[in-house]
Amino acid sequence: MRWIHCLAVVALSVALAACTTSPTGRSRLTLLSEQQLDQMGQQAFQQYQQELPAVGGAPQRYAECVASAIVAALPERARQQNWQIRVFESEEANAFALPGGYMGVNTGLLEIAESQDQLASVIGHEIGHVLARHANERASTQMATEVGLSALGSAAGLEGPGGQQMMAALGLGAQYGVLLPFSRRHESEADVIGLNLMADAGFDPRASLQLWRNMAAQGGAQPPVWLSTHPSHDQRMGGLQAQMNEAVARYEQARSAGRTPNCPRP
Repeated sequence: MRWIHCLAVVALSVALAACTTSPTGRSRLTLLSEQQLDQMGQQAFQQYQQELPAVGGAPQRYAECVASAIVAALPERARQQNWQIRVFESEEANAFALPGGYMGVNTGLLEIAESQDQLASVIGHEIGHVLARHANERASTQMATEVGLSALGSAAGLEGPGGQQMMAALGLGAQYGVLLPFSRRHESEADVIGLNLMADAGFDPRASLQLWRNMAAQGGAQPPVWLSTHPSHDQRMGGLQAQMNEAVARYEQARSAGRTPNCPRP
């Protein structure tokens, strides 16, 4: 069982070297520097802009208005990041945020988000991913998993057809037992962070529930939760509802402080 001991030592060394805490207090593994992540985010954003046409005019001003209101309510250090958002022509109801502060919203999502508050719930969620360094954690988890499986295969002498089948099974177990659950956990964490961010900016957090009702009404079969990188619509709404009292209190405090965003929907 020497290989098990070696693998445990490698895993422990990595964990001790790069274990940090997320904004919600959860332990996480982050192996990459912020500079590396920002560069990756910039490259990904440039590629996205090459693949889809950008939309200007009223939709762009609308997205900028909502995003700017949320960014203005961020802690000082987070506000200093070069946040920017683009609207892309696509029927897919999607949005994203990348390390470095690069955000994108598809026109298909603007149709489903029926108000500035619903759009704020999406943008807040995406900013939450960046603040929680989820991209770093996902990349780090994948790197650590691949290193661990490689060390396991070498130490255990898993060679030949039988060994390849065993490694494939181990890889499948890592995918469904480690990587996908982390992704679902990130989505749920970004939901909570985003809910508070939109509330702090003066957007009604209760609109997040209606947004997911709208998403669910669009139809489309969802895979079983354990095979999905995202929680189900019902799970998301349940998680949001559990945090709603605190979010509404923050929203009312923000409104009392004069944070009353007014972003006309095109």
